[in-house]
Amino acid sequence: MIAVTGLGYWGPNLARNFDDLGALTALCELEPELRDRFTSRYPNARVYSDYDELLADDGVQAVVVATPVPTHHDLAKRALSAGKHVLVEKPPAMRGVEIDELVGIAAEHDLVLMPGHLLLYHPGIRKLKQLIDDGELGDVLCVYGNRQNLGIVRTNENALWSLGVHDLSVILYLLDEEPSEAVAHGRDFLTPGVEDVVFCYLRFPSGKIAHMHLSWLDPHKMRKITVVGREKMVVFDDMELERKVTIYEKAPWKRTDSYGEWQTRSGDISIPKIPTDEPLKLECQEFLRLVAGEGDRRKVAEDGARVVRALDRLTESLQDG
Repeated sequence: MIAVTGLGYWGPNLARNFDDLGALTALCELEPELRDRFTSRYPNARVYSDYDELLADDGVQAVVVATPVPTHHDLAKRALSAGKHVLVEKPPAMRGVEIDELVGIAAEHDLVLMPGHLLLYHPGIRKLKQLIDDGELGDVLCVYGNRQNLGIVRTNENALWSLGVHDLSVILYLLDEEPSEAVAHGRDFLTPGVEDVVFCYLRFPSGKIAHMHLSWLDPHKMRKITVVGREKMVVFDDMELERKVTIYEKAPWKRTDSYGEWQTRSGDISIPKIPTDEPLKLECQEFLRLVAGEGDRRKVAEDGARVVRALDRLTESLQDG
């Protein structure tokens, strides 16, 4: 039913999960050594070295693309054109016009086009979304992400494309809006032409704003998303083992007897219990659910397109200085 193409960095994790779910049918990999390794690991899966041969396999209903980023658009397009559902690792394309083309093909043939935005299936991020949608935080004012570390220094993609795609997908998921303004500034301190420190600003039609600090040139390893509401504030910290989500009953308020002066209100701090389910398994289960005809296929594809279009705009801003 499911074929995984690309068994280098992330593909093995996808193959493992789909095999555990009883859905792995085929594998595709150019490197002979990797093909041999995974042939013995998954003896019931058909193994291909030629992508077109894989697409001609009538037993393959859906293709998972886990190859280098520059190949995503072409491989996803060929799979969709062959009538296969597609789960493609992030980002599914490198330009807005490319993702819009993929969304159009998927819609025309009623196929799933799902980007592999893993964090959207993290139970902690799902909790943030629930708090926002339930009105627990009051009106959301702003969201900001911190994704920093000392290394791994990339030489073929900048911090925006390497790190920013994670937090950007989360911000757009939480706010459910496409930004009306997208500005990025950064510097290439280590590798000429490859920005290792990037700051991004997003403004949305509703008036909400968001910010991302992305860097692999930093003394701290941080993986945080903060949501500021009028009533409460919440922090998702993926570096914490147990305290993944912390809700702060903190907000500004006006005293009626002080001529409208703003003061701060501070109340309880709560730490909800977050399930420890593996996000990748949840992502794979969601893909299988969409392939089976459950859920909103078009929204999943459009949500992925919003991320690529925002990345495209931020890249233009970064290049313009």
